[in-house]
Amino acid sequence: MADDPYNWDARVDAWEKVAATDTFGALRDRVVSEAAPRRSDRVLDLGAGTGLVTLALAPLAANMTALDISRRMLERLDARAAADGVTNVDVVAADMRSLPFDDETFDVVVSNYAFHHLDDPGKELSLSEARRVLVPGGRLVVCDMMFSLSLQPRDRRLILYKLRALAARGPAGLLRIVRNAGRVATGRWERPASPETWARLLTERHFADVRIELLKEEAGLATASRPLVSEPAERLRPAGTEYSSANTYAATTRASRSVISSSRLEGHRSGSPSSSNSGSLRNPPDFHIKPRVSRI
Repeated sequence: MADDPYNWDARVDAWEKVAATDTFGALRDRVVSEAAPRRSDRVLDLGAGTGLVTLALAPLAANMTALDISRRMLERLDARAAADGVTNVDVVAADMRSLPFDDETFDVVVSNYAFHHLDDPGKELSLSEARRVLVPGGRLVVCDMMFSLSLQPRDRRLILYKLRALAARGPAGLLRIVRNAGRVATGRWERPASPETWARLLTERHFADVRIELLKEEAGLATASRPLVSEPAERLRPAGTEYSSANTYAATTRASRSVISSSRLEGHRSGSPSSSNSGSLRNPPDFHIKPRVSRI
């Protein structure tokens, strides 16, 4: 398993305080609502942390698998599950860029505020792995920071809001601004992606029904599904076709490219019987981005 550059093992208590806020509770509720698992579903939570989303979804599903790079986070999650009498949760310490599961193991894959810790190639790997372990027709729900350090109006508003909020904390906040500036300069800052980047990453990974919704402040929600079947070649849309509709951004599909795969971790966990995932892949579908800010 890859090293943890953020040292999450030492940040369990700090993360618990963040997860307990009303804001993160509302984000959790949106993820649970969008995932909407059936009683027979097998659900995977990527970057599960101490179980904010996992423990909310577990009573709704047949089996819940919580994956995180931090063993200490998973120990806390396991203890919370035991205290709550939750018996259908498995914890797995692994890198979300290389999932130790067979193909087509899960009906739903979710993630909440984990992807911004990966660079774009890491996001590509993780999304490709998520698609691989989903059954055909399986659903993906990702909530994450969705903005970039750019001069786009929404990005400018978010950055100014964050700077003002930190500055209002006095000397400690100003020190945090300086430290964050240093992290940005040295490439050690978090790596959120814009809504447009998320749409591109998902379509290039051959997901269908891609939809991006902007939530409160910097949060965004990406939903997609693994196609049920591959389309015949004569029905594929040509690359470069423009799609647009009311209340969405116009977006241009890009040419298909091979799904990125990563080497499997040793010691695979067995899920349901797997089947080959080879064969033709459908062209990237159209996607929609809701530009409005919604109530979470």
